[in-house]
Amino acid sequence: MLNNSNSSRISSKSNRQQAIFDVSEQYADEFTRWLPQKSYFQAEDLRYLQFLIPAGSKILDLGCGLGDKLAALGPSYGLGIDFSPKTIAVAKQRHPDTNLEFIEGDIEDSNLINSLSRKEPFDIILLSDVIGLLGDCQQTLALLKPLCTSDTRVIISYYSRAWDPIITLSEIFGQRMPQPENNYLSTTDICNLLNLADFKPIKREWRQLIPKFWFGIGHFINQYIGTLPGVRLLCLRNYVVARLTDQKPTKQPSTSVIITCRNEKGNIEPAITRLPKFCDDLEIIFAEGGSKDGTLEEIHRVIAAYPEQNIKVVIQDGNGKGDAVRKGFAAATKDILIILDGDLTTPPEDMPKFYDAIVNGKGEFINGSRLVYPMENQAMRFLNFLANKGFSIIFTYLLNQRFTDTLCGTKVLYNRHYQSISANRNYFGEFDPFGDFDLIFGACKLNLEVVEVPVRYAARTYGTTQISRFQHGWLLLKMVIFAYRKLKAF
Repeated sequence: MLNNSNSSRISSKSNRQQAIFDVSEQYADEFTRWLPQKSYFQAEDLRYLQFLIPAGSKILDLGCGLGDKLAALGPSYGLGIDFSPKTIAVAKQRHPDTNLEFIEGDIEDSNLINSLSRKEPFDIILLSDVIGLLGDCQQTLALLKPLCTSDTRVIISYYSRAWDPIITLSEIFGQRMPQPENNYLSTTDICNLLNLADFKPIKREWRQLIPKFWFGIGHFINQYIGTLPGVRLLCLRNYVVARLTDQKPTKQPSTSVIITCRNEKGNIEPAITRLPKFCDDLEIIFAEGGSKDGTLEEIHRVIAAYPEQNIKVVIQDGNGKGDAVRKGFAAATKDILIILDGDLTTPPEDMPKFYDAIVNGKGEFINGSRLVYPMENQAMRFLNFLANKGFSIIFTYLLNQRFTDTLCGTKVLYNRHYQSISANRNYFGEFDPFGDFDLIFGACKLNLEVVEVPVRYAARTYGTTQISRFQHGWLLLKMVIFAYRKLKAF
């Protein structure tokens, strides 16, 4: 417990900080009285945090209050900190769980935060509404860096200050517990503060246009209208997710390149000869999908012809590229996973760019984009090009990160992140015959930072395309509807 040091620190703070402390102490025993009036708002806020935070995470909740939110997130270990002794006492009574710990302390105290660095790093650091009460937001955020790894996510939830008049009225009419004066922060301000503290904002979201259930009307509006572009900026609640800026590994990661191939006999050997050896430990896995042109036999010939290379083959027992990717990833043994389409329309020579991007911490999910550079003639049919452009705009909105080309075959991520995507696949289910969206949706659900690498899309030199523009266009449209339901209107 930090009672003495915390009390002395509070007494040395500004009048505003002392007022915040006094309000917390005054209303600690009355918090539960206000909960029913905020039940829908709180439930929706919690539901979105549960969407952002996988159950079983190790969570640090700064400004935890009564600890109800921390407990409901289902952490494997949860640590809640609040500077009100009375509030912490109530939290301990309400949540005696052995995996939850509550301590009294000032989260702006560097000594307190430094003492937490002796614990294992946290998966999630949550600041729910507390950003508005901090005396120095930038300094407090900077203090969190020793508590983070490259996989730690800092999640800040706050409210829109445009709602201040309504919130003030709700306090006057007894619909909301009195609050001390808050910092005036938009999501743009919060992102700027994170950048100054060496964190990279990954995504922003806005929820709850109507923070009342209203016999289901409010919920319907929030679900289908409040999530629309432009309209969502009017919502009461906002969220920012961030990670540490560019952390590079201490040693060179190994890589598995998965080459999906069906009827690609003429591209097998070029895939090997054209692929640069961009890291010391490189594994190449062909995922063969029931070819009729002798592709499998050619793979075995190439394996024998290049014994110095670490080349393997897995044979699909299912159909489609999605199945091929999953089979290849299941056989992969290295740190980084790279998908290379067997048609070689994304040049193998570009793979070092993808490797460098992920190793140097530019992103955690590296997606190729064919729609930046001019293409070779016949590389992509005109209708396909227009459809891809349109879908890129839609998916950028749906995924809260920039996507210019969802169907570029080359995608790169760490094996450990893929294992997390696979473990959480039940949220989306087995829905994707392409394989692209299984990874894209999964990466965004896990709050991985997406970065795109432009590639020069080449025309085929062997075989014919296996994409039907109308059949696959219809599937893309279904993916849009599916993503809207799972990522926005849920």
